Amino acid sequence: MMAARAQLRYYRSSPRKVRLVADLVRGKSIEPALTSLQLSPKYAARDVEKLVRSALANLEQSQPGVDVDKVFISRITVDGGPSMKRGRPASKVVQMRRMVKRMCHVTVELDVRER
Repeated sequence: MMAARAQLRYYRSSPRKVRLVADLVRGKSIEPALTSLQLSPKYAARDVEKLVRSALANLEQSQPGVDVDKVFISRITVDGGPSMKRGRPASKVVQMRRMVKRMCHVTVELDVRER
């Protein structure tokens, strides 16, 4: 069967924080994964949940009549994106401190278990 995927690019959260959420659902079936994301207190869980739902919709579009109970998250990756560099006033000697606001790209791939 062909896998369906969805991407969330330039997400304004650090990859390290989003990987914590991705590790919660990697390899799980759809229903338990969505439940874990809904109950997670992490900020990124809300957007990862939307991404998983989008990938599920993509799968249903490409394979009409697919059994949702057999669908699972085969791959979820969080890669670093570009960083926004910002300055923050500091002491008189230093003038500015550099702040790096990180972004990431999240990719979810769903597949159907053959059982």
